[in-house]
Amino acid sequence: MIAAWPSPTGDDEYALTFGNVGGTRVLILPALFDEANKLRHFTVEVMRRLERAGIASLLPDLPGCNESLTPLEGQSIESWREAATAAASFFDATHVLTIRGGALVAPFQLPVIRYAPATGSSILRAMLRARLIASKEAGIEENREALLELGRRGGLELAGYSLCSRMIRELETSEPSDGAALSNIAQGDLGGAGLWLRAEPDHDPAQAEALAAIVISELAA
Repeated sequence: MIAAWPSPTGDDEYALTFGNVGGTRVLILPALFDEANKLRHFTVEVMRRLERAGIASLLPDLPGCNESLTPLEGQSIESWREAATAAASFFDATHVLTIRGGALVAPFQLPVIRYAPATGSSILRAMLRARLIASKEAGIEENREALLELGRRGGLELAGYSLCSRMIRELETSEPSDGAALSNIAQGDLGGAGLWLRAEPDHDPAQAEALAAIVISELAA
């Protein structure tokens, strides 16, 4: 089902929901930027498997992402964490499952299961690398440090995403909080390479099954 929830920006955002009201309700915080596109199918399939085990889940659009009408240029790691906290409260989430960079924006007050958590700096490096490669292929010479300094002062477009200076600066230093972490699930626990490493969006049913099984086990503990 598709539901709407009130974002701190003042706009309503959409959320994909599976399962019934009541009981365990897991807020899913997806991978960020290009990794979100590559892992969308995988994420939804994990939610389907949780529903079959009687666990409800919800996947909110963060402001500036997917169907959101809020400009991405005005968002930061902190504003996304505020939005995730608001979504968790609105949907009465009891737990959080983060995917990759989603760990950076998890609400502080809920227990969190983290799948392959990524630091902000690693996400930023990958996006800078993608821009440098694209620029080189277009015959444009750019320097990583000069780009980064430009981004810190006035924002930057990376991998098709227009990021403000605050987002750039926060990505440089953001790390997943250990405060409420129940567990960290490594990619090796699922078998095979991470789907975010593939050139195009893809899916692996075996990995989705493995992640869902681990999450179900953690929630039952």
